[in-house]
Amino acid sequence: MITPPITEVLDRASRSEASGEWDSAAQSYDTAFRQAIRAGDLVGLLESVTRLGHCFRQAGDSEAARDVLQLAATVAACTGDDMRAARALNGIGILLQSAGDMDGAERTYLEAREHGLRDGYRAVVGEIEQNLGILDNIRGDLVAALEHYNTGLAHLRAAGHLRGCASALNNLGILYLSMGRLDEADASFAEALAICERGGDIVTAGAVHINRTELFLALDQPDRARASCDEGFEIASRLGDQPRRGEALKFYGIIYRQTGKLHLAEIHLTQAIDIARGREPLLEAETQRELALVLRAQSRNREALEALNRSHALFSALQAKTAQADIDERISKLESDFLSLVRFWGESIEAKDRYTSGHCERVADYACRLGTEAGIGEREMVWFRMGAFLHDLGKTEVAEEILNKPGRLTDEERAAMERHPLIGDEMLAPVEFPWDIRPMVRSHHERWDGRGYPDGLSGDAIPLSARILRIADVFDALTTARSYRRRLTPEEALVIMEEDEGSFDPGIFALFKRVFPELVGRARQVQAQVDPAGVA
Repeated sequence: MITPPITEVLDRASRSEASGEWDSAAQSYDTAFRQAIRAGDLVGLLESVTRLGHCFRQAGDSEAARDVLQLAATVAACTGDDMRAARALNGIGILLQSAGDMDGAERTYLEAREHGLRDGYRAVVGEIEQNLGILDNIRGDLVAALEHYNTGLAHLRAAGHLRGCASALNNLGILYLSMGRLDEADASFAEALAICERGGDIVTAGAVHINRTELFLALDQPDRARASCDEGFEIASRLGDQPRRGEALKFYGIIYRQTGKLHLAEIHLTQAIDIARGREPLLEAETQRELALVLRAQSRNREALEALNRSHALFSALQAKTAQADIDERISKLESDFLSLVRFWGESIEAKDRYTSGHCERVADYACRLGTEAGIGEREMVWFRMGAFLHDLGKTEVAEEILNKPGRLTDEERAAMERHPLIGDEMLAPVEFPWDIRPMVRSHHERWDGRGYPDGLSGDAIPLSARILRIADVFDALTTARSYRRRLTPEEALVIMEEDEGSFDPGIFALFKRVFPELVGRARQVQAQVDPAGVA
């Protein structure tokens, strides 16, 4: 039994903690701890230390939290205090989870639950069930997560633990949202907020408001999303909770993008990235992807690619560090974003040259089929296709009158045209792609015999990806009309390419002839669309 004076100090500390006044709460817990030592109150001492550890954890001081909670867990276990051992171990599990040690966190949670069940302390068992549910959610087992959340909520309701119930309902709302069960998500968030108001729990209320913003966005209700985000942002700012401020700023960016206010969207997303950088990698990765969408909408294609690349790098690092099931899915979606953006950029290249409509996509199709035959892997193929789409990027800087000139180019005009691989390479230099596509852009006009441009490379000195791409590029150029000649049939194109066989990698050209019957069908389909009458 804790002595009344110590109980009063602990209650005061708990109220400060619920209001997010971490320093005040920590000072009160420290006061209670010292009073317990003087009074010889072991239970009061353990309670003070356990709560102090959780206070440090919520305030973001992980090192102090780990030391204090480990002390509390050890002493509680030695004295047979299962309730406080369970609470201390639960806090250690949360720290391990935050550090990416999911297996260690699960072992610690299960040990904590054993202590809690032994003592019959339903409030702590409910909190532990919530954390086990979060682990299942991270691993992608949503059904198991839902079971843990509901079990935990039942324990917390039975214990009359208001703050725990609000947190559990918030978790349920997030889970229902990810499952597409929007009505249930809304009901969970609404009940959580009602409990927060009843118990004066500002900290949890701030989290609920920010999470509820995503629900309103999913419901296409931007005004309600903005109001909810305002509430969460105000609370996070008042409490100095930078991670949640960053989350709110990310949602402001999404709201402004969806309502066409791109300048405001960029400002808020950039602020969110500044907060997240170096300490909240998941938030930074998500926000960089959102920023890419804003930049693309402004046709700032290269900057959009840079943002997508930073997002990809962050998600890849998280994938290596944690067992989050949705990271693979996010990376796949990012790669789709990359491809969509480079396709859009490729089409902007063709807009200057009326004779090359669809060229980038056709070349990408031909090159990928040939690349598969040459042994390029499935994961690398995504980036290889992007390089094929962007191979003529430098033509955006070539004058339209040169691109569309019907007659022979002058020496000066040809020199300008032959600079486009270098220009494209320079344009992509700031973008550190996960797979290096720049050699494709720079070297796709190099010839096996060394008579190509811009660097006069020959043989194996030419990057393999560029050797493959050149064959696809030449084949498409020959089978489509140009300003200076008619289009050729696929068979005529093959004859001409065989006459110039020394310009191609002989091994890759042999593969090209092997898959040629497949490429003929695609080429004829394109020719029929462009020239239904079949006139050559």
